[in-house]
Amino acid sequence: QVQLVESGGGLVQAGGSLRLSCAASRRTFSRYAMGWFRQAPGKEREFVAAISWSGGSTYYADSVKGRFTISRDNAKNTVYLQMNLLKPEDTAVYYCAADRTPLRVAVTTKGADFGSWGQGTQVTVSS
Repeated sequence: QVQLVESGGGLVQAGGSLRLSCAASRRTFSRYAMGWFRQAPGKEREFVAAISWSGGSTYYADSVKGRFTISRDNAKNTVYLQMNLLKPEDTAVYYCAADRTPLRVAVTTKGADFGSWGQGTQVTVSS
């Protein structure tokens, strides 16, 4: 288990930007893929973006492709989600998560493959 702490959420107007950060406590952070998920009120949790343990591979949900960018700094044990051109439908609680399998070859988008989750940070986009 690893402790994950998200930050950077807030209220922004449509078309604006936010950068989410997720700090991990585990010293072996660099061995695990990381992901971002979100959950809007009354809806199921959905995948947003994921990045491989090396940072060399990324994967995005179609709804955010071209607007969001996931990145990581293994020296700082931190993963980021840069969100541009935000839309009201992006409003949700955003969670970062750590893969339960070290050095996974392919990036996973399945929530069940992530073993540790942060407490979430609220993102609200006004129209």
